Amino acid sequence: MAARLLVEERRRRILDLLATQERVTVGELTDRFRVSAVTIRGDLDVMADAGHLVRAHGGGLARLGPQHDIPLMVKETLHRAEKQRIGRAAAALVREGETVILDSGTTTAEIARHLKGRRPGRFTVITNGLNIAAELGDEPHVRVIVVGGILRHTSHSLVGPHAEHTLSGLRADRLFLGVDGFDPDVGMTTPDVLEAQLNALMIKVSRETTVVADASKFGRSSLSVIGTVESVHRVITDRSADPATLRTLRERNVEVQLV
Repeated sequence: MAARLLVEERRRRILDLLATQERVTVGELTDRFRVSAVTIRGDLDVMADAGHLVRAHGGGLARLGPQHDIPLMVKETLHRAEKQRIGRAAAALVREGETVILDSGTTTAEIARHLKGRRPGRFTVITNGLNIAAELGDEPHVRVIVVGGILRHTSHSLVGPHAEHTLSGLRADRLFLGVDGFDPDVGMTTPDVLEAQLNALMIKVSRETTVVADASKFGRSSLSVIGTVESVHRVITDRSADPATLRTLRERNVEVQLV
């Protein structure tokens, strides 16, 4: 019984830490509680399964509300394996000579990385993500067009009237769109109003829209609506996505690709 109390007390104190600093690491917790990394990982897994925190690579994050905009460097630690598989599958769709829009984000950054490795001949990438531009900037076979605008420090993305003005004069074969929430009834959402407006314009100027989102994004909605399900041609997600949601998407003529 005493051991059980010690476990519960440790987990409660971990939650107290998350309430003040929003992120904890395995190394930090092993030092604080003088237990093994295996024990701490077990604590974090149990607490994540119970919905008390979000499990991240090397630690855990406070479970934040849907309106909260998570910093890019934190998002990079979430669902990494799933994002890598999604990025690989999306990159395989790109053909030589195409013009592709890559929205800012960590999943689209994985697409950029896989495009570097796959090299489907020369092609053009339009992006509002500084991380995407940096990833592809040294690739001679890729022409990169970066839309100007207001820098969002949280996401390293460019938004606003200047970005929209640049994008409105361009056309693309494919859009790969990362979202913060995707609900079949609400549509695609993101916490930032200006980001949502630019994303909606990306859909408008693209011949085909593919949403790239790991399973955690389904059934969630955020502040600003980007567009409805009817504006999406394809969804690439991981195999843990809710089957009922995927069935609904297919019934509404959205191609679903599981990786």
